[in-house]
Amino acid sequence: MTASIIDGKMLSAQIRAEIALETAEFTAKTGVTPCLAAVLVGDDPGSQVYVRNKQKACEKAGIASQLHTPPAKISTEELLALIDRLNRDPTVHGVLVQLPLPKQIDERQVLEAVDPIKDVDAFHPENVGRLVQGRPRFLPCTPHGILQMLKRNDIPTAGANVVVVGRSDIVGKPMAILLMQRGEGGDATVTVCHSRTRDLAAVTRSADILIVAIGRPRFVTAEMVKPGAVVIDVGMNRTPDGLAGDVDFQGVQQVAGRITPVPGGVGPMTIAMLLHNTLTAARLQTS
Repeated sequence: MTASIIDGKMLSAQIRAEIALETAEFTAKTGVTPCLAAVLVGDDPGSQVYVRNKQKACEKAGIASQLHTPPAKISTEELLALIDRLNRDPTVHGVLVQLPLPKQIDERQVLEAVDPIKDVDAFHPENVGRLVQGRPRFLPCTPHGILQMLKRNDIPTAGANVVVVGRSDIVGKPMAILLMQRGEGGDATVTVCHSRTRDLAAVTRSADILIVAIGRPRFVTAEMVKPGAVVIDVGMNRTPDGLAGDVDFQGVQQVAGRITPVPGGVGPMTIAMLLHNTLTAARLQTS
């Protein structure tokens, strides 16, 4: 058996086209163009590519974008001043601080400084709390993208055993919270694995849906996957032989029922959901 591919690139193009139509309707009705301001500190090549892709996606969807590029040596106080200016700018609806930040920056303080109504990454404690309570303002982009992949590929979550490998604040934790919520896209039985999990392979083999987000190239192998399982690979690792996910794609594809590729899987969906959140933010800020 060879797993069928869940094509995130094609699905994200469909969603971005939907967002472009909604954005055009919103702008025609209100005269307001949604605007996303990205803050990119320093000159990390990977972050630069990612932010450029976000800007291109904004342009195609009819969303304005700003790019602020303070130097790598910026202080926390200087960066907070920039965030404050963007918070107070009525033409900016979404503020995105590209991670990781340089070591001298207090990352938590910076993320908490973003106005929750402009926090399109959904990292602010207020937005995380709303997510936990089941009344989110924004859904975190990568977990939301994964939910859309499952929904639009008719992969049910209700009653499914879902294993999430990784407990990061960006993917693992919010992914688990979303999947355990009541209603569409939720109602799953969720297990979260991490570096202290005993007999990890036994746990991952129990998964009907396996979501891997640990940042270790090709870590999950065929022996760790239940035959016919859905495997979502969130990893994006730069290796000497090119980009690789957290899943050994070649081996796992022979066992799984469906699988996401890297690249072309979860990554494009994350950007599509960022556009969705920016439009949502503009709607919330426009009376």
